[in-house]
Amino acid sequence: MKGLLIMMAFATTLLGQNEKIRVIAFGAHPDDCDIRAAGTAALFAKMGYAVKFVSVTNGDAGHQTMHGTELARRRLAEAKESARRLGIQYDVLGNHDGELLPTLDVRRQIIEEIRAWRADVVLSPRPNDYHPDHRYTGVLVQDAAYMVVVPAILPEVPPLRKNPVFLYYEDHFQRPNPFRPDVAVDIDDVIDQKIDALDAHVSQFYEWLPWVDGKLSEVPKDHAERKAWLKRTRTKAISAPVRASLVKWYGEQKGSAAHYYEAFEICEYGAQPDEARVRQLFPMLR
Repeated sequence: MKGLLIMMAFATTLLGQNEKIRVIAFGAHPDDCDIRAAGTAALFAKMGYAVKFVSVTNGDAGHQTMHGTELARRRLAEAKESARRLGIQYDVLGNHDGELLPTLDVRRQIIEEIRAWRADVVLSPRPNDYHPDHRYTGVLVQDAAYMVVVPAILPEVPPLRKNPVFLYYEDHFQRPNPFRPDVAVDIDDVIDQKIDALDAHVSQFYEWLPWVDGKLSEVPKDHAERKAWLKRTRTKAISAPVRASLVKWYGEQKGSAAHYYEAFEICEYGAQPDEARVRQLFPMLR
């Protein structure tokens, strides 16, 4: 807790000297951003940064018994509750779950979201993933990476005057290339807040995803036990590349001591930050 207070004080000083960074994260479904970036979002929010999660689909197919409008409404409510627990904003777009394609119409939705948020940092999945909605979300954000500064594209929404830094979430897929942890964030101070955010998505973490994996019977009935189970199953050991990244950004002592993390790869599209700029955009890296 002491470390978090020091970090917040530093961020307040930094923000007084520089621009107040704005962060937007995209996921295909209303729990995707939470899985990959809820801890980082919580840290940003505590430091006074503006953070928004965007689900590109409404999640209306992600359940074993519910579907359509009923499920979409439930998942919207879960996303809003997650946002309340994290201290951020959450948008859920109206595209159908399981039917997302990288069309011009959806690209315009992504461009509008980034511009309207005046984003400095944009997070998204990589465009190689088992789920087509995840892949196409990555493609759509990539395709928006340059267009957000082009005035003639979507002229009704003012273009950004500088290109954001685009980063990918961590994944385990190896082809055509494995994930590279350019930035690793120590989320030890907010891990329980991240689990609280995941816990808000009841339809997913306690119903749909365990059912898909054939593990529904393993989900505890008691709420406290459920959250402990969620923490066990939604965290993992730190790999050697991620540990090296943590040490790079936090120093040997803190980087070696971290237990929980979120990692990001800098996209080759958009602004290309040097180390000083990364530290400015992610002031928790100290």
